[in-house]
Amino acid sequence: MKPAILIAVMAAVTMLLRFLPFLIFRKQTPPYITYLGKVLPSAIIGMLVIYCLKDVNLTTHPHGLPELIAAACVVGLQVWKRNTLLSILAGTAVYMILVQFAF
Repeated sequence: MKPAILIAVMAAVTMLLRFLPFLIFRKQTPPYITYLGKVLPSAIIGMLVIYCLKDVNLTTHPHGLPELIAAACVVGLQVWKRNTLLSILAGTAVYMILVQFAF
């Protein structure tokens, strides 16, 4: 019985958080929210790139080559296909293949 109550509460909180912006901004979205919607995705991607590359050691073997190749794969696919999911999945697969088999 307890797990069912926990799941119901989590579902209710999740739904409330998803519906809350629509309830608060019924008539018009404030300009600062629209601005944040435009700039935050790029800022978050930049922070993720920095976080992913922070531990790369360029002075020892393999000198950051798997990371560089995988990042180039992600950028190339994103420019070519404009599909974020495809770019991230392919970049991750390329990186894992390189780390496991090439370097």
